[in-house]
Order: sequence, then structure tokens, then C-alpha cells
Amino acid sequence: MSVPTYTLNDGTTLPAIGFGTYPMRGEDGVAAIVSALEGGYRLLDTAVNYENETEVGEALRRSGLPRDEVRVTSKIPGRHHAYDLATSSTKESLQRLGLDHLDLHLIHWPNPSQGLFVEAWQALVDLRAQGLVTTIGVSNFTEAHLRRIVEETGVTPAVNQIELHPLFPQAEMRAVHAELGIRTEAWSPMGKRQAQYDAPPVRAAAERLGVTAGQVILRWHVQLGSVPIPKSATPSRQAENLDVFGFELSADEVDAITALGRADGRLFGGDPETHEEM
Repeated sequence: MSVPTYTLNDGTTLPAIGFGTYPMRGEDGVAAIVSALEGGYRLLDTAVNYENETEVGEALRRSGLPRDEVRVTSKIPGRHHAYDLATSSTKESLQRLGLDHLDLHLIHWPNPSQGLFVEAWQALVDLRAQGLVTTIGVSNFTEAHLRRIVEETGVTPAVNQIELHPLFPQAEMRAVHAELGIRTEAWSPMGKRQAQYDAPPVRAAAERLGVTAGQVILRWHVQLGSVPIPKSATPSRQAENLDVFGFELSADEVDAITALGRADGRLFGGDPETHEEM
């Protein structure tokens, strides 16, 4: 299945949907990731804190796909924000993955109380110059965090991966990203246990189009310009999640799904100003 791509602010491209790999581990995890690659996914999302970079690398090798066809993402954890630690953390990720470069590397959380995320960002800028990372970005950064790293380094992230789903549509952050030329990625794009499969606007669109509620939510992401990163170990669900480019929601349907958003819509209170992940 062919997946459209976006051109990022550094001239590289990113598939319009990625595959989330947390918490896939062990042989079952490798098999699930291989299945996703065989089904057409070309963007894999992992992180140091997922503890499955080894499995992601093994799945990529087993798939037999050319290396340049798959974009592999990992993330620097909070405990590695100091410049030297961020540099060594990236090299350790490459060792676990068995790769000579990362296609996309992100700072996982800003952890503002540490005050070191600018150091981590400068390390990514330098790692990109060294060829160890192709595209650099962040995750869970607020507008203030984004503007600070741009002001202090002169380099704008290509991506900011944030919590984004129908109960938390992040209109303000999406507008900031559009202003700065940053591509929005969405973690937990369905909303996990709060997934709005039975919400009237989702159900009505699914019935009109003859698709599943999950496909409607992922299509909503696509039409917002967000890159969703769904995860499933089930091949049939993997295929379903990728099959969202043959239909289109109306503007009213997109607006109605966005209107499901709530001020308290976060899944676990993961406010980047206060939530920190080491």
C-alpha cells in the first residue's frame, strides 16, 4: 500500500502515517513490526525508554526492505539531556538498532525543571551535522519550549510529536507548528481507553463512508495535517489503520470530530510543563 508523504522543513520526507512500536518486545514484538513493514508502513517509532530498539532494528533487517525505504525514529530520554549524554545516548541507540544513522531523532520530553533541553537540542543539531541523524525534532514541547530552542540555536525542529486525539485536538499547538513550519506528529492518535469510536460524529462518518470508526479518526488526523502513529500487533488491524487514503471526510465531519475536544482531554495529565520522564 502506497502512503503519501510530507516534505519537512529540512527537505526530507515523512510518511503520512507511522507505526508505533511501544510496548512491542521480544520475538512477538519483532514479528509484529515485520508484519507492519510487510503491510506497507515505512515510518517506525521507538524510543530509548521503550526498551525495544533492538527489536525494531531486527525487524527492519528481517523485512528485507532497502534501508533507505524506511524512516526509523527514536527519542532521547530526560536522563540524557546534558550535551555529552545526549550525544552518547544517540550513539547507543544506533548500536542497539544496528544502524549507522537515525532518520528522525527526537527529544522525548522537555523536562523543564532540569533546564537542559536546549543542550539536548544543540547535541541533535551537531549530530545531524555529523551524519548520525538525518532529521531532528522534539516531542511534547510547548510553544515556549519551541521558541526557546529556535532562539538559542537558530534551528527549528522538523517535527513535534504531541498527544493529539479527538478529545485533545491541540488546535493552539497545531497553529504554532503551522507558523513555525513544524510538522505535527500524534502519539496515542486514537485516544487509547478514551477512544471516541462511539461518538456520534465518528459513528455517523463511519456509516456514511462504509469504514470503521478507527479509520475515521485516523483520516481526521490526515486531514488536519497530523502524522498519526497508531500501534497494533494484529496484521488485520495494521492494514486497516493504513487504509485511510481512499476516502475523505467532509469539512463539517472534521469540525464535528474536533469539537469533541475537552480542556481536560489529556490521557494521563501529561502536561509538558509538569510531567517529566527520565
